[in-house]
Amino acid sequence: MTITKRLFLGLAAGTALATLPMTAFAQDWQPTRPVDFTIMAGAGGGADQIARFVQSVVEANDLTNRPLVPTNRGGGSGAEALLHMNGARDPDHTLMVTLNSFYTTPIRQEGLGIDIETFTPITMMGVDPFVLWVHKDSGITDFEGYLAKVREMNGEYVMGGTGAGQEDSIVIAYMSGVYDLDIKYIPYDGGGAVAKDLAGQQIMATVNNPAEAKGFYEAGDFVPLLAFSDERMEAYPDVPTMKEMGHDFSYYNQRAIVGAPGMSDEAAAYYREVFGKVYDGEDWQSYLVSESLSPLPMDEAETRAYWATQVANHRKLLAEIEG
Repeated sequence: MTITKRLFLGLAAGTALATLPMTAFAQDWQPTRPVDFTIMAGAGGGADQIARFVQSVVEANDLTNRPLVPTNRGGGSGAEALLHMNGARDPDHTLMVTLNSFYTTPIRQEGLGIDIETFTPITMMGVDPFVLWVHKDSGITDFEGYLAKVREMNGEYVMGGTGAGQEDSIVIAYMSGVYDLDIKYIPYDGGGAVAKDLAGQQIMATVNNPAEAKGFYEAGDFVPLLAFSDERMEAYPDVPTMKEMGHDFSYYNQRAIVGAPGMSDEAAAYYREVFGKVYDGEDWQSYLVSESLSPLPMDEAETRAYWATQVANHRKLLAEIEG
């Protein structure tokens, strides 16, 4: 099963953020109280970093008349955030920064009663690839060395990742399947905690997104071994891709902002304008480059089509890796 950047970017080809045409409409509405800016993951991970960076840009440029209030709700692989959004008392003042658990958690936890089609598309900020990392003190310097070490440990090799049955575990399960690896997996609420535990060598490897591992990599603590991207990444030109290993698999994490079910058209238009300005601004465009994210502009209709595609893709992918 392949979820490629080409698929993502092809879906949005030739489009631009549909924010500016809504300006006049959006001016008819403004927040009347602080805006709940829920983060669908724990502190320190990619979603958390992006949410707080976006919030800082909005604040620095006075783009809203009321503040965004970031709150981490990563419990239950994002179920906490989804339930919070689904039951929002004031949908017009409730937003969420998402990752792919927006799709996987409702699939795996049907009892939640979450229908993502009822949520309100706001802005897709980009997509984020995955990289396999080990600690420098492991002595592993390439992917072949990693495979040898995992096999040598015969079921005692420990990896950590964000959640169970979501992004990190999907990537690790795919890799384990094609290489017949026996890996112990520890789920965390966020990628920041995963990266910190690799730095402290409480776990042996991760598939953190580049932004989550960047500080440790720059400090010389982390060694990148393999990229789960379509092509080699500019930031890691010597790191091969899974595709180069002969397996047609790449996987990207979405970085998007959505509104609560029941959000009014006026409020949605307002937020699309605000985050459209963030997206088009120099700060975010520089962030995309520095953190190795790919842009992915699309309008509301394309976003809803994208959601449907990702639900179908993840149903198939989860069925394949979970047997």
